[in-house]
Amino acid sequence: MRLRKLNLAAAIGLPLVLAGCVTEYSAKDAGFTTVDAKVSTAATKKSVWIQNREQADKVNAEVKALLKRKTIDADTAVQVALLNNKGLQAAYADLGDASADAWQATLFLNPTVSIGTTGIGTPELQAYKAIEGLVTTNILALLTRDKTIAVADARFRQAQLNAALSTLQLAAETRRAWIDAVAAWETVAQLNQAQAAADASSELAAKLGETGAMGKGNQAREHVFNAELAGQAAEARLAARLAKENLTRLMGLWGSDVDYQVPNRLPNMPKTLARKDSIEAEALKRRVDLQIARLDLEAVAKSYSLTEATRYVTDLELVAGAEAEREKEDHGTKVETTGQFEFEFVIPIFDSGNARMRKAELAHMRSANLLAEKAVNIRSEARSAYEAYRSRYDIARHYRNNVVPLRTKIEEEATLSYNGMITSTFELLADVRAKVNSTVLSVNAKRDFWLADADLMTAIHGGGSGGSAGGAAAPAAAEAGAGH
Repeated sequence: MRLRKLNLAAAIGLPLVLAGCVTEYSAKDAGFTTVDAKVSTAATKKSVWIQNREQADKVNAEVKALLKRKTIDADTAVQVALLNNKGLQAAYADLGDASADAWQATLFLNPTVSIGTTGIGTPELQAYKAIEGLVTTNILALLTRDKTIAVADARFRQAQLNAALSTLQLAAETRRAWIDAVAAWETVAQLNQAQAAADASSELAAKLGETGAMGKGNQAREHVFNAELAGQAAEARLAARLAKENLTRLMGLWGSDVDYQVPNRLPNMPKTLARKDSIEAEALKRRVDLQIARLDLEAVAKSYSLTEATRYVTDLELVAGAEAEREKEDHGTKVETTGQFEFEFVIPIFDSGNARMRKAELAHMRSANLLAEKAVNIRSEARSAYEAYRSRYDIARHYRNNVVPLRTKIEEEATLSYNGMITSTFELLADVRAKVNSTVLSVNAKRDFWLADADLMTAIHGGGSGGSAGGAAAPAAAEAGAGH
């Protein structure tokens, strides 16, 4: 049986003629250039999304070149982490997911095609046969397509900012880890110097004890000081090794690459402080997490608009097709083709959409309040970070310019007095002990200043919790002074 050619192709193609070409969301980099631009501005370092072997080999070669310096500075550590940290690469996959979702939103729904026949296999109906073809598509999805794309686009731009925020967080954590590692090794160096003096003092006390010039009590005091200082130095070496391992993890290194070195001394403090007269406004302008909150509110608002558009009718389908009938008659075979159009929709008798509208309203209110809270917190964090930055600078400078020089002077005068037989060995060693404490406290103060400097950048651009330097000094200072 040959049927008259049906115009089903035209019916199937009806919703397809509106389909657009592939959008920017289908690009392989998924808008990563926007992420890299924000990171380069805030962290002054580049990041790479590795998606093939060629890119991986290129990045590995660049990391090897950076590590050839052996002793790496903070900027090098941050750059290695942004290139080599595999967790960051995994976070970039979320950006790809959001890009794919936005791409999917731009595509029209595939139509549903159904074809049926009657009169087949029934002898008494061989004189009558019919073939029916139908194409079904969701008209409501077409009508709300622009709103759906707008929601997906907002979520995609939010994912871009989330990727940038993850990158800034890694950069900030790496810089802090580098500061901690260098400060730990500087403390080790200071304690090693003190250990050499303590060894000599303990040996001298033993010899004086043999001659009867120093009593057993005073000898024990010097020996226990030496023993406690040795334990302190061992603890400091352990803390330094663990701090370096933390830095190694953030940089994603393993194998022979972990043989890199960090300096044994933190950089000198700047001569002048950076002025931030409008730090609150700068933070509100640049903070990536605030931009994410704004986009979340925008996406929720667009979702609210979409919910409102589909409040009463959630499905509206158009059915288009054709039916061909073939019937045998006395004078020949008659074939008749008829078109068919149907609308199918849900009648909102029981569900008027009020519950969905209420949820949309609450989601909008929630996002608005979270955005307002974020803005308040960011202004406070910016003020706190700058206050810590200024105060830590003054504290570190106080130790550098006043405490340590005075302790050094006291030690020099004590040595002269001891050489002149004016003071006892016990008094000289007490001054040495006090200088060790002051030196370690000075190192901790300088470390806390550089941590506050790093926190100031995260308070402006995002990527950190802020305030980490504020509580770092007390435990470190207490540990340094333990047993003295």
